[in-house]
Amino acid sequence: MAFLWLNRARFSSLAAWSFFFTECIALLAISAFESLRGVFEGSVFNPNLLIRHKGSQRIFSSIDSWLVNSTALDAPALAGARQASRTVSAVAVPIKVPPPPRKGRLLTGAMIGLAIAGGAYVSTTDEATFCGWLFKSTELVNPLFALLDAEFAHRLAVSAAAHGFVPREKRPDPPVLGIEVWGRNFTNPIGLAAGFDKNAEAVEGLLGLGFGFVEVGSVTPQPQEGNPKPRIFRLKEHGAVVNRCGFNSEGIVVVAKRLGAQHGKRKMEETSSSSDVKQGGKAGPGILGVNLGKNKTSEDAGADYVQGVHSLSQYADYLVINVSSPNTPGLRALQGRKQLKELVKKVQDARDEMQWAEDGPPPLLVKIAPDLSKQDLEDIAAVALASKLDGLIISNTTISRPPPADAHPLAQEAGGLSGKPLFDLSTQVLRDMYIRTGGKVTLIGCGGVTSGEDAYKKIRSGATLVQLYTALAYGGPALIPRIKAELAECLERDGFKSVQEAVGADFKPLKA
Repeated sequence: MAFLWLNRARFSSLAAWSFFFTECIALLAISAFESLRGVFEGSVFNPNLLIRHKGSQRIFSSIDSWLVNSTALDAPALAGARQASRTVSAVAVPIKVPPPPRKGRLLTGAMIGLAIAGGAYVSTTDEATFCGWLFKSTELVNPLFALLDAEFAHRLAVSAAAHGFVPREKRPDPPVLGIEVWGRNFTNPIGLAAGFDKNAEAVEGLLGLGFGFVEVGSVTPQPQEGNPKPRIFRLKEHGAVVNRCGFNSEGIVVVAKRLGAQHGKRKMEETSSSSDVKQGGKAGPGILGVNLGKNKTSEDAGADYVQGVHSLSQYADYLVINVSSPNTPGLRALQGRKQLKELVKKVQDARDEMQWAEDGPPPLLVKIAPDLSKQDLEDIAAVALASKLDGLIISNTTISRPPPADAHPLAQEAGGLSGKPLFDLSTQVLRDMYIRTGGKVTLIGCGGVTSGEDAYKKIRSGATLVQLYTALAYGGPALIPRIKAELAECLERDGFKSVQEAVGADFKPLKA
């Protein structure tokens, strides 16, 4: 489709813009219309029905004929657009299309007119304005994802990012958002949490959205399907999701191969710097985290995590031991002081025994749950300090149902809850852990972040970096630049010159 062409090169002619805009408008209109007529079988969208739909065939035929027959359009540019959309023609079922009615011709003409006007406008804008327009335009598509089955919509989003069907951020981040962590320069502290790209299919596309870092996984040693479907449930009114996926993973062999290929590609884009602080990650711009999990049936959790370290750490800018998913039996028991201390030592030893270049081994973090007692938090803090952990991610999903989400019918589904209702709980655990570690351990705040103000509260509560996931599912790519802009405004409003100055600002005695 024309989306791929759009992201690889900016359109250079009115003809190409006309083709792209009209096709997008047509697809959106048909998708909305067919959603009311039963194209969604059960609750799962069948894209083949859209491609074969008579209305879409008629519109695409009309657009194509008009573009081909018009002598006013640039033929080379049109050829590029037609090549980009050849997939639709290849899979479509031949249909004998009757002459379109007068209303249909008027509608098509109106859409073409709008497309030409839109193309003419965009072709006169600078790159920053154009980039902002692209991100803003995703808000038109996002409501359609809400009509799809939750897991299918998720797969569609990952595939879109993997194939370049998403906008790419070209605007520089506000300087106030830059921060140095683990000897790396993050252009901004907003990252994508693990769980979105479980199998490292879309690292480049997701980093291109403007995240300061992206975390893939959780990755298990052996492939596993996870729990039976349905296993993802939207609580739309509350901006929340309940999931019980259960570490569905393609396994470390597949993920290692995928990361290896991406590593080489990203390495070519590596930013050179004479500074002692590395600009971006070990394989080019953007920081990549790899989240490690254990197989459901494994009897030796330590061996599973060690296997992940041996296979994936060479591609990671940081590693995460996930011991906090509520959907793998017995996993959260590894958060106990004795169990966690032994596990961390095994993983650290496995990492340190490997040969590393001048960059050294990747930092090691542990991701913890929000459903912990005061004693649990004290134990984890003690292990983190004694073992010299590089960081903690706070937090994973919760097995509790904070109000008002507790009243939702789907809140009774088994699994972990994420999204807005998790914010207060996860932030309180973050604050407790910052106090218990004395600000000596890098903390990543995760859970319920939906705005720049939320991210700012996490930072003031002790987070050096911030992650989100559920908010992206509801808000789409347009959410990312908005959160960064809001965070920059919050920092400047309160007189902070950098993110680092604001970390733990709510605890002035600790910072002093």
